Amino acid sequence: MSASSLFASPPAHGRKAAWWTRFRVSLVVITAVPAAVMVVPDTMPYVVARAVSDLRLPADQAAGMVRAAGLALPALLPAVPLAAVLARRMPAVVLIAGLGAVLCGEAAAELAGRLTVLGPVPAVGVSRVVEGLGAGAVLPATLVLARRHDGPRGRALTALWAGALTAALIAAMPFALYGLAAAGEWRAALQPYPWFAALALGVAALFGPLPARAAAPAVRRIERTQLLLPLAPAAGFAFLAVVTTYGWTPGAQLALAGLGAACLAGLAVVGSRDATAGTPLCFALVAFTAGLLGMPVAAPLAGLIGANPGPRGVPLAPFAAAAMAAAAAALIASRSRTGGGRAVLITGHALAVVAVLWLRATDTATDTGMDAAMSGGWSRPWPAAFPLALLGAGLGAALAASLRAASQGGALFGLTMCFPGVLCGYMVIGPLQVHRVGAAMLDGGGTGDVVAALTAAFRVWLVIAGALAALLAAVAAIAGRDRARPVVTAGRDAPADAAAGEAR
Repeated sequence: MSASSLFASPPAHGRKAAWWTRFRVSLVVITAVPAAVMVVPDTMPYVVARAVSDLRLPADQAAGMVRAAGLALPALLPAVPLAAVLARRMPAVVLIAGLGAVLCGEAAAELAGRLTVLGPVPAVGVSRVVEGLGAGAVLPATLVLARRHDGPRGRALTALWAGALTAALIAAMPFALYGLAAAGEWRAALQPYPWFAALALGVAALFGPLPARAAAPAVRRIERTQLLLPLAPAAGFAFLAVVTTYGWTPGAQLALAGLGAACLAGLAVVGSRDATAGTPLCFALVAFTAGLLGMPVAAPLAGLIGANPGPRGVPLAPFAAAAMAAAAAALIASRSRTGGGRAVLITGHALAVVAVLWLRATDTATDTGMDAAMSGGWSRPWPAAFPLALLGAGLGAALAASLRAASQGGALFGLTMCFPGVLCGYMVIGPLQVHRVGAAMLDGGGTGDVVAALTAAFRVWLVIAGALAALLAAVAAIAGRDRARPVVTAGRDAPADAAAGEAR
């Protein structure tokens, strides 16, 4: 009896067993992907004064505490391509190890300030780096599991993964701020929902090690090289992003962000033309766009809406609606007719452009004078719900449509481009806010003027984001138009890759 026959289902129950397997993988996806993305938001600036006071640190270490808490995203960037190579062969092992690292990092956050070997700031930095490395392992592992267990003609699991990633990018910061307000303790900035990471690890341990429909092919040398291609630029960009926090001017930070975005977008286009990592609909560039517009738009908006939130923290309903729209649009996009992916891709980008410009034009202030200034112009969150839903639907549909046409190597290569996009977005909105707030403080402004300055910087960022989304959409359409490559559905990846491996 062959090894594969040990996992074969009886003919009478084959369809039921396949449905049960896909259901278990879907549970892994909808728990592990959000648990990984929840590591990225840095809410320490909101509670740094409380942390410095509680730990009895000198006031000049506040910047170091914020910098240490923000190391999760730079650590995640180089972890994704490394984990993608390993996840290609053993996704369940990589998934469980990654979630274990996330949980260990969150548990270590409880010890910050209580360890005698490390000081409080280094302890926070180490815990956040461990969390980022773990999250970087989880994302490619879940993508491989989803694609491997999709049905021969089905694309639901792959679309679910795309929807879960888009939804998490939009909702991560609002939920982190809500958890921070609910906990009332500064350590929640390092671990807002540790129980959710534990739940994801439990689900992965129970349902992650599943037999695939086909044996995983060996990773070819050229594919391994292509997957590791983004490692050096991602690691270098992450390092420079950390370095810029040491006294760089906002203008220099913006220049670096622009240069990094151009280089990374160019790498995504070049990679999409490669025979191994390329995709017909330029998934790498679409993933970069989703990262650039997802969290960097939703996160500052959540901070502005929650500037005067009351005892419950930032309102979650508008962001939850956007997350549900992202998941629904991704699943609908997966049902589009074969060959219609380009239309879905263009429509998704158009919705994203309309959404950010709509947010730019939205004025939700209901009060006048100081009350309106204190709210930053966002005292009513519901007017922002519809453009947020458009943003989620656009990004979810575009991500799912482009991922549907990608091979497994192309999908993993594209994933390595997503979170560099997140970092690029943060490196634009951050210096804009610092510049505006600095000008307001020099003019002797109070709290209301500072919040108004943050709002003005956010509106400038929305204009830039809309222009970048339109530009990247055009580049993706042009880059994909020249590729005469047949659409490969998620369920057909394994046999195709296996045949390629045998040909080698």
